[in-house]
Amino acid sequence: MTAKTLAEALPYIQIHDRQTVVIKYGGHAMGEDAVAQKFAADAVLLKLLGVHPVVVHGGGPQISRMLEKAGVKSTFIDGLRVTDEATMEVAEMVLSGAINKEIVHFINRAGAEADVRGVGLSGKDARLITVTKARRTKRDPGSKIEEVVDLGFVGEPKRVDPQILQALIHAEQDYVPVIAPIGVSEAGQTYNINADTVAGAVAGALKAKRMLLLTDVKGVLDKNGDLIRQMTVTQAFEAIRDGVATGGMIPKLETAIAAIDAGVEAVVILDGRRPHAMLVELFTEHGAGTLVCRG
Repeated sequence: MTAKTLAEALPYIQIHDRQTVVIKYGGHAMGEDAVAQKFAADAVLLKLLGVHPVVVHGGGPQISRMLEKAGVKSTFIDGLRVTDEATMEVAEMVLSGAINKEIVHFINRAGAEADVRGVGLSGKDARLITVTKARRTKRDPGSKIEEVVDLGFVGEPKRVDPQILQALIHAEQDYVPVIAPIGVSEAGQTYNINADTVAGAVAGALKAKRMLLLTDVKGVLDKNGDLIRQMTVTQAFEAIRDGVATGGMIPKLETAIAAIDAGVEAVVILDGRRPHAMLVELFTEHGAGTLVCRG
C-alpha cells in the first residue's frame, strides 16, 4: 500500500470512524482457509481503523457435507432446506461449533499483536435472536392453489436484542462479534435461520451505517451483464419486478430493502472472493459492488 493510497483513504476512514458495519460472510469466500484468513485479517484492520465490524456467517455447503457424512438426506423447497430434528442438530453443531469457532480463531490470530479478539455467538446467546417459525406457500402447478409448505425448524427473526453486541462494540477491549444464524422461539425451540436474513435483522437492530453482503458475484448486474454501482430501494424493487435480478440475487435485494427499512443507511452486495473487497468498498471512491440506499 502506498502513502498516496493511505492519504486518499483518509476521508473514508473518517466517515466510517466509530460506525457499525455488519458483514454477511458466506459462500465461496468461506470455504478456503487462505481466503478465510485474509477475511479475518481485514476484519481486524477495520477494527483498528475505528470501524465496529459485526460478522454474521452462513454455512450451507458445510452443513450439507456433514449431513451426507451422517447419512441424513436433505430436501430443499424453493432453495430453503427442510430442517427436521436430525438436520437441526447437525446444523447447530456445524454453524455454532465448527464454522463459528474457526472464524473466531482466525480473527484472534490475525489480531494477536494488537489484541483484537473475535467473540463467537449464536442467536441463543443473551437472547440475541428470538424467532418465529418461517411460513412459506407454494402454488400447486395443477390446481393453482397456494399450499402451505412446512420447512420444519426454519425460523425468521421476530426480535433482535442487540444488548450483548452493543456491550462488545463499546467495550474498552477491541472485540469483533461473530454470529452463527441460529435462534430460539419463545417456546424454547432451536431454529436454523437464513444467514442473509440474520445479517439484515442484526444490522437493523444496530442501526448500522453499512451492511456488506459478501457473495460469489460482483454485485447486481444489468441486462448487459455490467455492474450496477448504485441503486435506490425503488430501483431494487424494479430490478426484481423486471427480471433484471434473478435467482439468488432476488432474496439478497429483498434483504437489503428490509435492512434499509429497519434503519440501515445502505447495503452493499459485493464479491467476497475479491482480495480485500471490504476495504475497497469502505475506503475507496468507487467501492467494490452494488450499493443499495434509500431514494
